[in-house]
Amino acid sequence: MSADEKPEHRHRRELPAEVPTAPQTPAPPASGAQRLTGRQRLAKGLWPPRVTRPQLIVALLLFVLGLGLAIQVRSNNDSSALRGARQEDLVRILDELDDRTQRLEEEKRSLEEQRAGLENSSDQAEEARKQTVEREQQLGILAGTVAAQGPGITLAIEDKKGAIEADMLLDAIQELRAAGAEAIQINDVRVVAGTHLSDAGGGGVRVDGREVGEPYLFKVIGKPQDLEPALNIPGGVVQTLEKEQATVTVTRSEKIVVNALRPAKRPDYARSSSP
Repeated sequence: MSADEKPEHRHRRELPAEVPTAPQTPAPPASGAQRLTGRQRLAKGLWPPRVTRPQLIVALLLFVLGLGLAIQVRSNNDSSALRGARQEDLVRILDELDDRTQRLEEEKRSLEEQRAGLENSSDQAEEARKQTVEREQQLGILAGTVAAQGPGITLAIEDKKGAIEADMLLDAIQELRAAGAEAIQINDVRVVAGTHLSDAGGGGVRVDGREVGEPYLFKVIGKPQDLEPALNIPGGVVQTLEKEQATVTVTRSEKIVVNALRPAKRPDYARSSSP
């Protein structure tokens, strides 16, 4: 047995010689594909957005919260409309509110005195009759069925350009009533609780169906110290009318006569419920 055939060499085989291979190069991209830059890959990852359901719910809640905050901020700004007013105007408005409160207190005290008079009077029938007459006069003034006189103001409005409309005069009436006006007359028409105003076809204003033209003359009975400031507050009646190039004059007087009357109407359906 030769040396090559020894048992320990019987199963040995020679490995083939190593053959060097050329380095592999990456295959070129397909003709239709393009290499993406980093910015393009970022844009592709961000758009179109992939929104999940929890993200959508959170976005909706944030939108509702922001809307509520915006509404609250706007409400606070509306409630602070007087922040830009001058100190003199704020003092005037505060005085007007105090005067209104005082008038309500006086009316309450008067009613309490009437009740006490009825309860303590020895001749309750005579006292009741007296108070009834006084109340009838008061209601007649409010209803416009009787003439009235007292301190107050006159409001004269000259409108040469015909720019004054019914709603502007209505604002003046409402402002005067809020300031404590007890009787109002426009030209020769008495203003009462049911008075309505409308624009006339050829210019001017209709008050309860009766056409009145310029100059508009308001006769108002009430406390002059309350009526005049109510018309002259910033952004109030006088400034609004003057923006329409109307000439407005407010004059205080110790005696104003309101003598335009309205006929007393008997109600068709309403009846007194008193026994």
